[in-house]
Amino acid sequence: MGNMDGKTVEELSATEIHRWYKKFMTECPSGQLTQHEFKQFFGLKNLSPASNQYIEQMFDTFDFNKDGYMDFMEYVAALSLVLKGKVEQKLRWYFKLYDVDGNGCIDRGELLNIIKAIRAINRCNDEMTAEEFTDMVFDKIDINGDGELSLEEFIEGVQKDELLLEVLTRSLDLKHIVYMIQNDGKRMEISERPRQEITTGNSLP
Repeated sequence: MGNMDGKTVEELSATEIHRWYKKFMTECPSGQLTQHEFKQFFGLKNLSPASNQYIEQMFDTFDFNKDGYMDFMEYVAALSLVLKGKVEQKLRWYFKLYDVDGNGCIDRGELLNIIKAIRAINRCNDEMTAEEFTDMVFDKIDINGDGELSLEEFIEGVQKDELLLEVLTRSLDLKHIVYMIQNDGKRMEISERPRQEITTGNSLP
């Protein structure tokens, strides 16, 4: 319960857990968050079909016991991963997000659609287009050239390429979600977002 790939919530302070519990129970008195409530919880409205699919995929990766709900321990484990997770743990989670059909591989279409959805939600204006980013990922780490990325190719390839890790991490920036939890639902303005620390295990995705 509340565990992802061996990740526990032990590193979190009592203050952090108390703040998150208060927020969680205020927004979800039943103690079980549905997909619809998950979107409301983080102020995600008027999503495009692609962005909506991404958010549902994110919910599914955090619903560890696959009962269709996110309970408080799953919620804490998810935020623990975002805030405290090591690079490899986060890459495993990224892979699950990208692997929309759950076949154990990421194809170009899956990666491209998710990147577009993430950028729409984060309202970011990257110099590299989603198509260029997708091409870069496959050019760099699709070792056998079969047009699909296995989990091993993905983790090993990204960890070995500092630029790719930086771009990928920035593309999956969830600081705005954590900010909303810590500031009673207020959205983070772009000017408030600090430059991301990429190389440490405690960087945000």
